[in-house]
Amino acid sequence: MFALFTSHPRSRQTPTLKAKPPPLPTELIKRDSSWLEFNARVLQEASDPRVPLYERIRFLAIYSSNLDEFYRVRVSSLRQFKKLPKTERRELFDFKPKRELKDIRAAVYRQQEEFGRIFREEILPQLRDENIHLIHSDQMTKSQRAFAADHFDHHISPHLELHWLATDEDGERELPYLDDGQLCLAVSMNEPEAEETGEIALVPIPVKQTGRFVVLPSPEKDAEGYYVIFTDSVIRANLSRWMDRRTDFGYSFKLSRDAELYIDNEFDGDLLRKIERSLSNRDTGLPTRFLYDGDMPSWMLKRLKTALKLSKYDMIPGARYHNFNDFFSFPQPPGSDALAYPPMPPLPHPKLEGADSLMEVIQHTDVLLSFPYQKYDYVPELIREAADHPEVTTIRITLYRVAKKSQVVQNLLYALQQGKKIEAFVEAKARFDEASNLYWGKEMTEAGAYVRYSYPAVKVHTKLLHIERRTGQGETVHYSYIGTGNFNEKTSKLYTDHALLTCRPKLGKDVERVFDLLRGKLILPRCKHLLVAPFNLESEFLALIDREIETAKSGGHAYLFLKMNSLEEPTMIQKLRQAARAGVEVRLIVRGICRLVPKEEENIQIISIIDRFLEHARVFIFGNNGDELVYIGSADWMNRNLYRRVEVVTPIYDHLIKLELRRIMDMQWRDNQRARLIQHGKLNDYREPLATDGHFRAQMDIYDYFQGQLAEV
Repeated sequence: MFALFTSHPRSRQTPTLKAKPPPLPTELIKRDSSWLEFNARVLQEASDPRVPLYERIRFLAIYSSNLDEFYRVRVSSLRQFKKLPKTERRELFDFKPKRELKDIRAAVYRQQEEFGRIFREEILPQLRDENIHLIHSDQMTKSQRAFAADHFDHHISPHLELHWLATDEDGERELPYLDDGQLCLAVSMNEPEAEETGEIALVPIPVKQTGRFVVLPSPEKDAEGYYVIFTDSVIRANLSRWMDRRTDFGYSFKLSRDAELYIDNEFDGDLLRKIERSLSNRDTGLPTRFLYDGDMPSWMLKRLKTALKLSKYDMIPGARYHNFNDFFSFPQPPGSDALAYPPMPPLPHPKLEGADSLMEVIQHTDVLLSFPYQKYDYVPELIREAADHPEVTTIRITLYRVAKKSQVVQNLLYALQQGKKIEAFVEAKARFDEASNLYWGKEMTEAGAYVRYSYPAVKVHTKLLHIERRTGQGETVHYSYIGTGNFNEKTSKLYTDHALLTCRPKLGKDVERVFDLLRGKLILPRCKHLLVAPFNLESEFLALIDREIETAKSGGHAYLFLKMNSLEEPTMIQKLRQAARAGVEVRLIVRGICRLVPKEEENIQIISIIDRFLEHARVFIFGNNGDELVYIGSADWMNRNLYRRVEVVTPIYDHLIKLELRRIMDMQWRDNQRARLIQHGKLNDYREPLATDGHFRAQMDIYDYFQGQLAEV
């Protein structure tokens, strides 16, 4: 079973009895630098010719969206921390915020250069090769210009607003407040003789009301071709007519702002309270990035910089167009399906599909669901069945990121109507999903559910569903769902996750203890099987690694095979290095932040997979001297997950499910198409297949594996 680990042998340094082994490496990659390297891997997909054209455009949008969030959260925090006195900064942090901001700016600048090159030199020419044309306002024909003018009058101008930048310090015009992420045109009314005399109009682009793109008719009736133009360009072409005065070119920019509450998401507990005391006068909504058209005149740029109170570290030059996350909706011509990935519809689960009762199946056998390869429908269906079951008394659930149209919550509301007791723990600080979570929390509260929101110092990040049934004989049956991803129908089609459905009493009782903890009935959950943060999760993981170290020292075959989104916590990284030094084979699959970058001499291999689905599962496999222990759960190895969040990781007891998870992990490890190396000197290099290797692409292979399961039924 462990043969895959020996397919890429690596040299191992074994210390002799006479020589004292060198100390373990202690240096770690900066967290923010590692995150930027992850986003660089996303940018690699946009540049990869093997990826279909429209998917490459989508990866540009993902890169842009990721970077926006990074500036709203991490950079905004660093901006605030830069205000602290040096003595307090040294006490709170092991980095210098100002130095960190400079490094981030330099890295982002390099990536933005590559982003622009990919778009100009690869994406646009390939679109033209497909007879798809993204044109500027000065490239429209007469007929297209007339169409654009009509579209502007009827669909754009009703949503436009005009604001003036004051001409001097005594001007009466007040600068409008620009929302975070607002795309805007800075329009010059006249070329000034002096910087302070130039008139500047600001025109926010109403993307939410108008969309970002307009599809134009072909230049001639019989001509072929698909023509698309930015809404920005349509506005530029019609501004003079709309304003009833001559205007010069409108230069676009986008402002990212500090969202104050997100500091609370990054730093909690005692550290948060120390920071808040030091930053009691912090500015809400402080700009953190000003992305602007590099051709903007210097006088206009200077005026905007002053008016928006920007620093030089906030100023990021770019191309004519910004907000590339709008490219998620870039129009695709009919009949061009080959320009995107072929559909991979979620597959039925062989044990659950067509079953008369999902609860009866789960009562007889553990079930593993793997998304998005398999259908998510079973989850809301299970809640619906529980709602109708006469012996079910209570349904408990944790909700971290709830879909705007949530069938899960709709079925919980239905269960309330059927007289069931509903307990929901809603995380109100789930970044960027606060509004949706609070909406559904309110809906459930008004319907009679017991709803509890975030704790002050911790987040509830675990993914649990607990259905309690009282049989006619007075027995309690626990139906438990323990997952790695959110109860979210939308992301279940985009994120790779696993969920265990089980009726094992020992797991069900532990899940019930976690809910008792959340409700305040317990101070310590004292779970006998589940690993629960911030209580026993770290200590149990450390003990499991120590067991592998002892196995290796005694001459046994010891290994760790771990998958997570992020590896950041120094304690866990040092323990991994200690294990590798002792002879434990360490293999890691880390999608995002990875502060551990192994040196050549370290017995550690790390890969990162970026493909059409976002790798989101957390799987932990320990060799256990030949009797593998397998765990899945919600926790990454980050400080916040181990110490400042309620997380749950479950052991897998079903032998067949253990084999299935191991097989899935093996398929991911052998990936030689979308796997990148995380290693000194080869950071983000694609893994090159050996001459004897086949063509292995994990996400396609896993989908084929589940299709094969269905064929065997």
